Amino acid sequence: MSGMEMKYKFNEGETIKQIQRYVDKTYEKHYAYGDYQATDVIFDNGHGEGFCIGNIIKYAMRYGKKNGHNQADLLKIIHYAIMAIHLKDIQDD
Repeated sequence: MSGMEMKYKFNEGETIKQIQRYVDKTYEKHYAYGDYQATDVIFDNGHGEGFCIGNIIKYAMRYGKKNGHNQADLLKIIHYAIMAIHLKDIQDD
């Protein structure tokens, strides 16, 4: 669709923008020593995939229970999935 705007059926374009806003905000809130975050320690020790999958499961099971149908839980699931994709991509390089 070069030169044309994609017409999404499920408002994916706006949802992707919302995901990016959410991810951007998480970088302001992480516990870190300088630029090194706790997640970096987990990933550097080879536990990244399990950490991501575990958090995806946690937030999927929590959705609809804690704080109701909290959209933040869905955004966390997506964010952890993005991190898992990143880990897979660097592993494949």
